[in-house]
Amino acid sequence: MSDERDWDEIYRKGETPWDSGKPCSELVRILEDEFVAPGQALDLGCGTGTNAIYLAQMGFNVTGVDVSQVAVEKAREKADAAGVSVHFMLATLPKTFLPGKVFDFIFDRGCFHAIAKEKRPGYIDMLKGLAREGSIYLMLCGNAKEPMTPGPPTLTEEEIRETFSALFDFVWIRDFRFDTTGDMPAPLGYSCLMRRTG
Repeated sequence: MSDERDWDEIYRKGETPWDSGKPCSELVRILEDEFVAPGQALDLGCGTGTNAIYLAQMGFNVTGVDVSQVAVEKAREKADAAGVSVHFMLATLPKTFLPGKVFDFIFDRGCFHAIAKEKRPGYIDMLKGLAREGSIYLMLCGNAKEPMTPGPPTLTEEEIRETFSALFDFVWIRDFRFDTTGDMPAPLGYSCLMRRTG
């Protein structure tokens, strides 16, 4: 995530409308449609761990990464309560935080869109080290067709294709609505399913 906000304070205060407490519906959908089989999974910007825990329950070996110590501590508590094993760790992205480790599936619910534009090439370099040929990457981001205030940062489809096409083939880029808590309207997002090329 971006280091421009105090994420520990945000999670401490619970100012997290994206933290619905339920697995992301778009993530559930691709698993139910069998686009991804259980394997090594990485949750970038995992927050309090809801999606990482869901992946573990679905048979994945999961690593969850977040910039917030508060979020990671909450995630570990939730995983313990759910009786699943998830490796949660701190990292300010983009950076190399697991050298030599590659993943079959990488999930990014709102992490990339919080990265400053000048840091995007570094994010792609990070993904290059984390994904092998054939790895699946699901990236959910704010949609510039319908910006909201307050709401997530937004990207255009052109920006997404320009940023990721050198490393990934696109299975789809489609509109969807983010899951949120009850006190915030559901922002329009892009669901971007990609497969790592050679």
